Amino acid sequence: MTAVAYTTDLKSLDELSARELYDLLRMRVDVFVVEQNCPYPELDGKDIDALHLRLMEGAELIASTRLLKPYKAQDPVKIGRVVVSPAHRGKRLGEALMTESIAVCERLYPENPIALSAQAHLRRFYESFGFVKTSEEYLEDGIPHLDMVRQSATQPA
Repeated sequence: MTAVAYTTDLKSLDELSARELYDLLRMRVDVFVVEQNCPYPELDGKDIDALHLRLMEGAELIASTRLLKPYKAQDPVKIGRVVVSPAHRGKRLGEALMTESIAVCERLYPENPIALSAQAHLRRFYESFGFVKTSEEYLEDGIPHLDMVRQSATQPA
């Protein structure tokens, strides 16, 4: 396993260039729609108000998440669209991506828990970051998922 030197950035949709947005959407469609054989509405309207955390190797997008701010003060911040480029798998980028995403959520929303809808086969991966299962397994776009939450750093576990 080769360690990857990466940089991170955090941008709103309006801050992404056309090429950056294209690269982001292409990676998500390549993985979630094509690779996972799961036709679903990738363009769901949520990217407009989201923050996009990107891991970059030089000018190449290698992983990303979408962070959705809380609707109300007590609501969780949500991490979604967690994706690593197929060309860069096996380099522990998923761990780096989640570590960076959690750090951003805690910096921007220190009082809020962090929620995500996890593909069920990744439950242990997310548990390793302090997420706990909060729902039974359900099908989302034909793939088993479960809801998970990580309490804020300022709240008792």
